[in-house]
Amino acid sequence: MERTEYPSERLASLSLAQRALVIAFVGVGIWYLSWRPATFNPHAMTFSGIVYAAELFGFACALLYLYMCWRLRTRKSLPAPADARVAVFVPTINESPDIVRRTVMAAMRMKHASEVWLLDDGNRAPMRELARELGCRYLARTENSHAKAGNLNNALRHTDAEFIAVFDADHAPAATFLEQTLGFFSDQRVAFVQTPQDFYNLDSFQHRMKHGGSLVWSEQSLFFRVIQPGKDRLNSAFFCGSCAVVRRKALDDIGGFSTGTVTEDIHTSIRLHKRGWSSVYYGQSLAFGLAPSTAIPFLKQRLRWGQGAMQMWRKEGILFARGLTLNQRLSYLATVLAYFEGWQRAIFFTSPVIVLTTGIMPILALDYEFMVRFIPYYLLTFWVFEEVARGYGRTTLTEQYTMIRFAVFVTATFGYFLRKLHFVVTPKKQGEAVNTRQFLWPQYLVLGLNAIAIPTGIYLFWRGDGLPPGALVANLIWAGLTLGVAALAIRFAARLSGFRRREYRFPLAVPVRVVSSGRPAMTLATDLSPLGFRFTGFPAAASRVGDLVKGDLLLPSGRLQFEAIVRSRGGRESTGAGTPPLAGCEFRWASAGDCHQLEQFLFGSDLQWRLNGLEDRSRTPLERLYAMFSRDRRNARALEGRRWLPLVYECPGGGTDIGVGFISAEDAATDTRMVATLGSLPVAARLQANEVTSNGLRTVEGRLTGQSRVDTHSAPIYLYRLNA
Repeated sequence: MERTEYPSERLASLSLAQRALVIAFVGVGIWYLSWRPATFNPHAMTFSGIVYAAELFGFACALLYLYMCWRLRTRKSLPAPADARVAVFVPTINESPDIVRRTVMAAMRMKHASEVWLLDDGNRAPMRELARELGCRYLARTENSHAKAGNLNNALRHTDAEFIAVFDADHAPAATFLEQTLGFFSDQRVAFVQTPQDFYNLDSFQHRMKHGGSLVWSEQSLFFRVIQPGKDRLNSAFFCGSCAVVRRKALDDIGGFSTGTVTEDIHTSIRLHKRGWSSVYYGQSLAFGLAPSTAIPFLKQRLRWGQGAMQMWRKEGILFARGLTLNQRLSYLATVLAYFEGWQRAIFFTSPVIVLTTGIMPILALDYEFMVRFIPYYLLTFWVFEEVARGYGRTTLTEQYTMIRFAVFVTATFGYFLRKLHFVVTPKKQGEAVNTRQFLWPQYLVLGLNAIAIPTGIYLFWRGDGLPPGALVANLIWAGLTLGVAALAIRFAARLSGFRRREYRFPLAVPVRVVSSGRPAMTLATDLSPLGFRFTGFPAAASRVGDLVKGDLLLPSGRLQFEAIVRSRGGRESTGAGTPPLAGCEFRWASAGDCHQLEQFLFGSDLQWRLNGLEDRSRTPLERLYAMFSRDRRNARALEGRRWLPLVYECPGGGTDIGVGFISAEDAATDTRMVATLGSLPVAARLQANEVTSNGLRTVEGRLTGQSRVDTHSAPIYLYRLNA
């Protein structure tokens, strides 16, 4: 099977209509901004100049964004060299053994991994024991100089492997990670290959999932799906510190992973590029980690990234640095300038407050000449952003995260002047209690100031001392939008601040054979995690809190015996609702190996994305317009919009083996049902199977036709149509 290009060729280039929009935006922007100084309020020149500077900054950043993302580089995986020696580094300092174990186990399953190193900067006995248990190499330091970079450089002295693969302690790679990335090193000037940093916990702070839908957007989607491929075209994609492979010879050329900043990744990247090395960004998701679950670790992480970028700028220079091409200078400049967006947004968030409470405007008048320039420029700004983002922009959500980040971005810019900063590891533990309100005081301040300014402006107008009617309406809208964005952002952060779940529950359903109250039954297991699961049907109705249940999870990767304690009850019997009975259970593993088997099935794979038809891309405005008039269905996905139930079937060739797959739920709109399996079945074979529902087993028969294959990182999914 030919390997897919990432990103797809269709998304790599802007369409003719999109290019026309970009040209219109640039033209209107120059027309508006070159005229704007003539509108300065002579009685408030400082205020007028500050607002105008914020507008100029936004336009300059937009031009850099357009330059980077005008076209995206597509990559197709190349054959990996059979004799490549790869040392896999998994650095850790305070992450939990459970999280680290999943990453190390996944790393040890990778093809071409010659040696796997657990690099313990915490020098902890549990980590030492974990390495012994799993059979990987262990290395600890007695001191933590230079933080993560120092940890990695210390490990370099203990291996002579040709390539170094780096994974953060929470990023479990796919078994094919090295197989799909090593081939790029056939070009002897390639220093590193970076892949996206994706995350399995889709209920994190940086994810937004439409309830009941297939769209899952991440705050980092734009960077990894669009900006990095755009930088790759300019040979300026940067190393992100995880989910990457680095050539040892390139590291030796610059003396190892870069120290002296709190972000060794981008610092290492610019030093490699200055030495003439090339970089590769391969946009396929090949590892999945743990995203910050609440606002506090999210903000701490962004603060560290910003401070590190400022330190890198001071140490290495950008515009006048020797060794960088013009493309690389502009690309790195765009990265560091992004953090000054915090200052720009602070100006925009507070300007309507000043105008409404004082009556002082940063322009002479909101007349026809102003509106005929400003309104097209404002609308094109958002429209062009969405089109160039290729459907990963999501303006309304982006604005909420901009509101959340603006204050830490302001703080981060002072990192340019600070000589010494402490490296802070982003917390990886789920469910940590945090004081969200304390950290979000800038957002509460913006909300409060705008909430006060709105009635104040109306009162001053009523008294006759306020703004003219047109200016009042415009600033009320401005303040109202700011207030609304702040309220939505704070509400979301507050809702997740009460997050107490210790483990992410995967939205996958598998068959489970349960023995409860002495009666065995096949039913449905959902919300799987290494800690527990839920099951439905008769066994759930017959169970009570505190009961011990035994049985087998029939995973596509094999049968897994378990014991569990019922911890909760729900559904029809307890609530009287129309939902089936549910029982929530906590596993009592007989051995660590049993738990590991479940972890290997759940982690390091995009199965939940593939099987549930999840996607982080939506249609751009132009695509929606086109679809509206042409009934276009190009974006429909093979698994999208389907609800899947487990399927238990007899494996071909006889014997006693039982195969486990999935079958799409019956749909009144179509007579055809889909069958998905993790093993290939003979086309045109007669299938006799049992569909596992919340009410028990239901016989399914039919002939399999039309085999197609959907690649996932754990194993391919084979799709069939089931015909009666």
